[in-house]
Amino acid sequence: MDVIAAYESVGTYRGAAELCGTTHKTVRRIVEAHRAGLVGETPAGRKGRAHNYDEVTQLVAKRVADTQGRISAKRLLPAARAAGYPGSPRNFRRLVAEAKTAWRRDHHRGRRPGVWSPGETLIIDWGVLAGVHVFCAVLAWSRFRFVRFAGNERGTTTFELLAECFEVLGGVPQVVLADRMGCLKAGVVANLVVPTADYVRFATFYGFRPDFCQPADPESKGMVERLVGYAKADLMIPQQPFTDLWSANDAAEVWCGEVNARQHSEICAVPLDRLERERELLRPLPSLRPEIGAKVTSRKVDRLSCVRFGSARYSVPCRLIGTQVTITTTPTTLTVVAPVTGEVLAEHPLVGPGETSIDDAHYDRPRPDRPNRAPRPRTQTEKDFCTLGPIAEAFLVGAAAAGVSKLGAELADICILRAAHGDQALLAALERAVTYRRWRAADIRSILATSGHAPTPRPAGSSLADVLTLPTVPTRPLDAYKIQPDSTREDR
Repeated sequence: MDVIAAYESVGTYRGAAELCGTTHKTVRRIVEAHRAGLVGETPAGRKGRAHNYDEVTQLVAKRVADTQGRISAKRLLPAARAAGYPGSPRNFRRLVAEAKTAWRRDHHRGRRPGVWSPGETLIIDWGVLAGVHVFCAVLAWSRFRFVRFAGNERGTTTFELLAECFEVLGGVPQVVLADRMGCLKAGVVANLVVPTADYVRFATFYGFRPDFCQPADPESKGMVERLVGYAKADLMIPQQPFTDLWSANDAAEVWCGEVNARQHSEICAVPLDRLERERELLRPLPSLRPEIGAKVTSRKVDRLSCVRFGSARYSVPCRLIGTQVTITTTPTTLTVVAPVTGEVLAEHPLVGPGETSIDDAHYDRPRPDRPNRAPRPRTQTEKDFCTLGPIAEAFLVGAAAAGVSKLGAELADICILRAAHGDQALLAALERAVTYRRWRAADIRSILATSGHAPTPRPAGSSLADVLTLPTVPTRPLDAYKIQPDSTREDR
């Protein structure tokens, strides 16, 4: 019911309040405002109530404006107490909250949602958890995510992972957006980031434009910030601890394949499907790959078909003798690759200084247990003697080891005996001389004088059948000599 009509009907404030279901004070205020409006007067406003923080309101507003709405009530309360604020901390927090709200109302940044174009922007960032650094990248339009682990956040590591990301994407975007990370930033002038010379060379090689966010502004790249948190919560924490970076990156590659194959809640599409369309707008990868980090280690293959690294030797195929090769290392292995094609030529475990790592497959034959120092005849007499074959070479090696000083003259005398007795007899004599370690020509002459009938000593305990030719006689079993009982006596 209308309050004015009810009051005119009953004539009292309390009666009208009973009819309208309100209080008599409310009825009075409405009636007085109605009467003031009829005569053209402004109704009297409600008298404001004083607060115990009115004395420090200006102080709080000034400190909030000076700190751009960042100061907390806890930090501001001691100054308010010194200015005469007698109230409770809870009431003071209300005042600070109202002051911050009023300041932000007039100083809001007015953010807009990001509008991304295909093939335009790749956003990157680093995160760390339990000493393991995680590199994250998001292709803005397709929401394709790339995550890898590393042991540090140096510039060379960032370049290597960016290069790997471009390989996975199959192209290069126009812009790479990053925060002001120290590995990519050489300095800041007039709030403009000056990238490092290495980053400029890397960007020029791939053909993208480096871009940087505003300082202390994570919202400008919230897409990759969210990915860092997602990778920590869904990948790193469930699978820690990792045994090494290689196994961690294998797990990261599998994880990226899973999340990129699921529908993204923001774009209601599968990032992998979107990447197939966006890849057509990405810049093509360069035909060569950049050399990132320290200068590539090159070595010349020596005559031993080895390269030296860290004061150690590592074998390579013999066909590479005299050529230049490139060496790459990991904490446990060394890899030899071709400089231009990148073909892997050899792989070895790292060894200590002064040691050697040999692969027999790099040579035409396996390595012998001991060095083979075969005779190499030079004079005509030596050549004639070595034509007798392995027995003659064994005789030469044994005579040299025994210290026969005039071995050349001895060989000349033996060649004369060859002409007199023939090759077969001389070979048998040389074999017997090698067996019993007789290295003089006189010994060979004595053996030849026996015409092959010289006795052959046998070790003690050998069977006589091996030495003598015994006659064959019939034999009887021992049972034939068994005493038989006399059957005639038993009959008696």
